[in-house]
Amino acid sequence: MSDQESFISHLVELRQRLVRAVGAVLVFFIALFLWPGSGAIYDLLAAPLMNALPQGTTMIATGVVTPFMVPVKVTALVAFMIALPFVLYQAWAFVAPGLYEHEKKLALPLVVGSTVLFLAGVSFCYFFVFGKVFSFINEFAPKSITPAPDIEAYFSFVLTMFLAFGITFEIPIVVMVLVRTGVLSLEKLRQARPYVIVGAFVIAAVVTPPDVLSQFMLAVPMCILYEAGLFLSRFIGPPKTAPQDSADPAH
Repeated sequence: MSDQESFISHLVELRQRLVRAVGAVLVFFIALFLWPGSGAIYDLLAAPLMNALPQGTTMIATGVVTPFMVPVKVTALVAFMIALPFVLYQAWAFVAPGLYEHEKKLALPLVVGSTVLFLAGVSFCYFFVFGKVFSFINEFAPKSITPAPDIEAYFSFVLTMFLAFGITFEIPIVVMVLVRTGVLSLEKLRQARPYVIVGAFVIAAVVTPPDVLSQFMLAVPMCILYEAGLFLSRFIGPPKTAPQDSADPAH
């Protein structure tokens, strides 16, 4: 097979994998759109904020099509998270034939672990962080102010927070990959601990809203997860010898 034919075959397979991934997200989106419906899903997403606000408070929509589009975006986000394991599997299946055997043994657990940790970060944010942060903000706000949060601004806030906590929970994976591939030694990562702590609070200050509680609730898990990555890295370590196996044939 010539280089051009090989390149075309890779593009064809990439297209097939993308179509399958998008198709999976679309199937879940349609299912969720039909039941329980975009409105119900948005109400579930807004529950932590509404529970923290005074009884009778409602959210507002300033745009003409916002009451329709924002719940649809939320439904698409939930559909993507549900389909995330399948989407990552398609990415894994595309690159797997070009990997060494020892890389395959490492990559598959990383895909599974990354999925679980990302969803764990999102769940931690929704079930624990939101309730604490919204209650703190509501108690801190002057009583003369009547809160009327905009649904589009709330969705943007939720998306930012979900990404921040989802990516934060990937820290143990990043640490283990750095150690396993030999990019950085475990000892150097331990020595970098003070810089990581400072960096965690700086990142939290940039990503989260300008309140101390939300910054603290992002920075502390970052530090804990970094320590967890250091602890788990003790059991894997860098490869002691160069791999002897050869890569599998190309796609």
